[in-house]
Amino acid sequence: MRKLAATAPRLRVVGGRWRGRRLPFPVEKGLRPTADRVREQLFNWLQGELAGARCLDLFAGSGALGIEAASRGAASVLLVDANPCVVRHLDETLETLQSGDDQPVCTTHCGDARDVIEAGRGPWHILFLDPPFDAPLNETDFVRLDNVLEAGGWVYCEHRSGESLAPLPARWTRHREGRAGEASYALFRVAGCAAADGG
Repeated sequence: MRKLAATAPRLRVVGGRWRGRRLPFPVEKGLRPTADRVREQLFNWLQGELAGARCLDLFAGSGALGIEAASRGAASVLLVDANPCVVRHLDETLETLQSGDDQPVCTTHCGDARDVIEAGRGPWHILFLDPPFDAPLNETDFVRLDNVLEAGGWVYCEHRSGESLAPLPARWTRHREGRAGEASYALFRVAGCAAADGG
């Protein structure tokens, strides 16, 4: 497998068992790892929710969000990306991080995020959504995702600042939000169950 050059950009794992590890990632169009300070804030918000959680990182890219969740105690994390080069690199990174683990926490899937949404896999307790700015999720995508989320779960969304998210399911309540550079981000709490809300 082709390794990245020593000069490749790197992201830092902020907390947990892999805290301080600096992980290289490929330079690909649209790939923009969530900034360290945003991840630190997000996972402070999620403190107490990660232990034993099933997580889906739907536009994984560098793997910054999914790897951070695994580092902090998630039971399982599925990292999804449509770019084969990105997924190959994620596999290489995870092989290094999880070497010696009896049961790896993180797995990858190479494919279109919407195919994963439509497949109805789950249920998920924490969902990370950081799609490319030029390909945001639509209302139908959010409805399908709502059907595979646990009651009491969480959804993290990033999108281009100055633009609004598509209409969200009624049971998603905005919990916290912020802005960093060209990205706005928000954490939503999922209440009740999709069936009860007509999903």
